[in-house]
Amino acid sequence: MINPADIAAELVTAERERKTIAQFSDHHPEIDLQTAYLAQLAFVQTKLDAGETLVGYKLGLTSRNKQQAMGVDAPLYGRVTSGMLATYGEPVRLDSYIHPRVESEIAFLLARDIVAPATITSVLAATDVVFCAVDVLDSRYEGFKFTLTDVVADNASAGAFYLGPVARRPADLTDLRLIGCVVRVDGEVTMTAAGAAVMGHPAASVAWLANQLASAGEQLRAGQLVFSGGVTAPVPVVAGGSVTFEFDGLGAIEVYGV
Repeated sequence: MINPADIAAELVTAERERKTIAQFSDHHPEIDLQTAYLAQLAFVQTKLDAGETLVGYKLGLTSRNKQQAMGVDAPLYGRVTSGMLATYGEPVRLDSYIHPRVESEIAFLLARDIVAPATITSVLAATDVVFCAVDVLDSRYEGFKFTLTDVVADNASAGAFYLGPVARRPADLTDLRLIGCVVRVDGEVTMTAAGAAVMGHPAASVAWLANQLASAGEQLRAGQLVFSGGVTAPVPVVAGGSVTFEFDGLGAIEVYGV
């Protein structure tokens, strides 16, 4: 049976060399979710050992449609390090990724630790501000195809993250569930959605994460960022192309490939 360290080593090499690998589940169907999260920890630890710091977490599979497509009934999470934070306005440099895709998110900056059992109410009370955000996904697997354990080990396909230019306190927004997002690809509207696409309420996914971390002996801390999950579906990034995400009350982020 393959161990978490060996899984992580293959993912580290794939990311460094920008080459895809076959999903582990094809040849190691015995890998369970616990092993996958241990592999994720080992994968992320290599970044921390190189001098990066843990700045927060990201969630995935936060919509029922995505969960049903994967045959699961709960989200997953990954870890965000300082080296993954991109500067607003800077392009997605395609030579840094394998096959990047971008999706819209609502990000939470925590003012206080979140104690389990967490709820939507306790998450909102612990939140300093929220931002619109973009998650640059970059799976290390061939064809961007994977099972649940594969993607968990691959740190939830984390590539990079952009924070929008507007920070708002949750109390200053009407309702995070109703925040609309419009996606434009090369200027043309391709998708629309609202915050409720994320587990009915973006703060619900943060509460789920806090409770999952607590069961593993970890905790969401003040000052951390949490990217609560895709409001809209991922869109490929191509050279010369642009993708714009416009959020009610939270501004817009345009990303483009070079």
